[in-house]
Amino acid sequence: MHIRISAHQKCTSKKVAKAKIAYFCQSCGFESAKWLGKCPSCEQWNTFVEEIIEKPNTAVPNWKANSTTLQRANKPVPIADIVFSEEHRILTPDKEFNRALGGGIVAGSLVLIGGEPGIGKSTLMLQLALNMPNLKVLYVSGEESDHQIKMRAERLGSVGSKQLAVGSKFSQSEIEHPKSEINKGCFILTETSTQNIFKQIEELQPDLVVIDSIQTLHSAHIESTPGSVSQVRECTAELLRFAKESSTPVFLIGHITKDGMIAGPKILEHMVDTVLQFEGDRHHVYRILRTIKNRFGSASELGIYEMLGEGLREVSNPSEILLSQRDEPLSGITISATLEGMRPMLIETQALVSTSAYGTPQRTATGFDTKRMSMLLAVLEKRCGFRLGAKDVFLNITGGIRVEDPAIDLGLAVAIISSHEDIPIPFKTCFAGEIGLSGEIRAVNRIEQRIAEAQKLGFEQIFISKYNLPSSAQDKKRMDLSRYNIEIKVVASIEEVFGLLFG
Repeated sequence: MHIRISAHQKCTSKKVAKAKIAYFCQSCGFESAKWLGKCPSCEQWNTFVEEIIEKPNTAVPNWKANSTTLQRANKPVPIADIVFSEEHRILTPDKEFNRALGGGIVAGSLVLIGGEPGIGKSTLMLQLALNMPNLKVLYVSGEESDHQIKMRAERLGSVGSKQLAVGSKFSQSEIEHPKSEINKGCFILTETSTQNIFKQIEELQPDLVVIDSIQTLHSAHIESTPGSVSQVRECTAELLRFAKESSTPVFLIGHITKDGMIAGPKILEHMVDTVLQFEGDRHHVYRILRTIKNRFGSASELGIYEMLGEGLREVSNPSEILLSQRDEPLSGITISATLEGMRPMLIETQALVSTSAYGTPQRTATGFDTKRMSMLLAVLEKRCGFRLGAKDVFLNITGGIRVEDPAIDLGLAVAIISSHEDIPIPFKTCFAGEIGLSGEIRAVNRIEQRIAEAQKLGFEQIFISKYNLPSSAQDKKRMDLSRYNIEIKVVASIEEVFGLLFG
């Protein structure tokens, strides 16, 4: 039996496109044509989710839906013929934010900011938008209503007005009691569709765009729910094309998983230019904006903030807030000179050594690597003869920060022995040195910056490794330690340190 199909039915059947179905790993973003129990990329179990994909039929960028310009094909150019010019950076009133970005906001850059819920990501970006009156800023929110953002902006208005009033022609009374007027160059858009967002961007022509958050956006070209791997990847790709072709900087706020990683596919961090991690203990008032990736500057910078009731306040001298004020010397407390990126800081390292009440002694470290603490205890027991195998040892880095700099090894070792012998360390003494397995004090990098920071804060002596001293005439000319007013104690082994302190 033959069934004849009319031409109209043939045309109709051609118009119906079959939906493409793929499976994505919610952990790393790996794509598979069928469901898999174990991801071959990240080796996680039961992470594949079915998603419906529909690619756009046009080759025109999605943010230029009304544009009819043709895409120009790029041609290879000799590297000697490429004209390089210094990239233009937008300086914000927030010096800590400029430091984390490597000197300011680069035009056309795509910046991703991640952090735990309630840590202050939205507060940081809204405060930035309010404090830039010379720029037209579009703040896109997919999580809060415009009334909620208005309430937060009123609360942050006092902080923003005070920062803007510095160096301006406002009177002292206006600085102390600022008006409730908020920056009129900040526009709020509550939208989750990328097509509607780009339509408003074409009409407004903003100088800066903030997306809060990337997990709430969805594109009409992808038939899946917002926050899925394909939606996050497609929305980020559209914003990336917009940022590069219009030279408009875009900031994306991203959620993080329970493991502390930014939610969504790992390719999201590779697509953006800069990745900033906003971290800190919610029970402490201090927040750290750490640079994880930066194509326009150093990836080891950080900014420090203090969370107040009226917003985030930048901390210009973190050493003062990380050092506690004590009236009398206490055992088990030392001061170590560390570096966070290019910034020297003095931190307080605390140790408590006590007799174990159980069969197995406890080893706990807060803000420090537990495995490295075990190595330091083994060195102290093997090279110096201290019996710590039956002792409970607790280490703490004050301020709620985490330090990975090996230069604090010497300060931690001295704090452990100070608590073990119950002998306090003299005031105005700090340490900077790495401890090797043989008990030697190894040299650390940028020792001059550490010494200068200790001298600026009024310390009287600092213990450093003798291997930090210049050996050649050229090094002595470049590194002159005699110009410092602080007493520099040069040591070679951990036994020599204990002989000077406890001998």
